[in-house]
This record gives sequence, C-alpha cells and structure tokens, in this order.
Amino acid sequence: MTLAAVLVLAVGTYAFRLAGPLLRDRLSLPPRVRELLSTSATVLLVALVATSSLMKGQHLAGWALPLGVLVGGLAAWRKAPFVLVVVLAAATTAGLRLLGL
Repeated sequence: MTLAAVLVLAVGTYAFRLAGPLLRDRLSLPPRVRELLSTSATVLLVALVATSSLMKGQHLAGWALPLGVLVGGLAAWRKAPFVLVVVLAAATTAGLRLLGL
C-alpha cells in the first residue's frame, strides 16, 4: 500500500470519528431509532462472541472453548473482577483441553 493511500485512509478515519461529536447536537433521532441502534449493538456483540467462541477457522472449535467462554460469561454476570473472569475462562478451557475435550 502506498503512503498516499495510508494517509488518505488515516484522514478519512479521523474525519469519520470527528463527525460524531460535531454532529451530535445537530442530528436528532426518534426514540425508536435510538432503541434499535442500542439493540443492534448488543446483537452484534453477541454474534461476535458466538462466532469467535464456536468457530476456529472454518471448523467448530470443539467443546472446551465454548465452555470456557460460558464460565467467563457467568463470572462476568456475577460481577467478578475482569482479571478473574479471564483467568477462569482460560483455566476452564485449558483444563478441558487437558482432559481431551
């Protein structure tokens, strides 16, 4: 990629991010649209977690990874500290893989 293309993409990204704060007071969305945007962000996050925890490349990841994500999710839901959530998820996945799952 040439330097000019990198600079154009950098300026475009900066302008796109700057547009949010600049247009916040000028653009008003109906309450239904705001609700749909909030819901769509949640759905997108769930889809990302599901895809990354269930698939490894083009194949299923096996049982250890989804169960580790489930344990981490339960720990986060119970408001455990972030470090503990990560350690529990990793330990669960590693333990299940050690057992052959």
